[in-house]
Amino acid sequence: MTPPRLRTDLWVQVLVRRCDRDLLPVVIVHRGDEQSGAVILKLNRLGAGCHVYARASDGEGMPAWIAVLGPAPVAEVEADAYVRRAIERDPDAWVVEIEDRDGRYELDAKVV
Repeated sequence: MTPPRLRTDLWVQVLVRRCDRDLLPVVIVHRGDEQSGAVILKLNRLGAGCHVYARASDGEGMPAWIAVLGPAPVAEVEADAYVRRAIERDPDAWVVEIEDRDGRYELDAKVV
């Protein structure tokens, strides 16, 4: 059974509050469509590089993430270039960046 879909703006608000609670710097880089915009998450490990994820669903309709630039961290300039291209393709997408030098942030769904 597929879980009900939460509005994107509310989902992003929950993510921001979760980061605030965990004392992780977070910024909404780009605001997209409030109802159903895609979500791109830039997880900045600072000196250790960046991971970029897109929110998706797995084959059973459950929430998941896609590592859009692969499983290994990339340079911030490469992550930022991807984010710019993604916003150009889909201006309704949301982009959230979390700075997490110590690797404390855990994704809320599996990576597919």
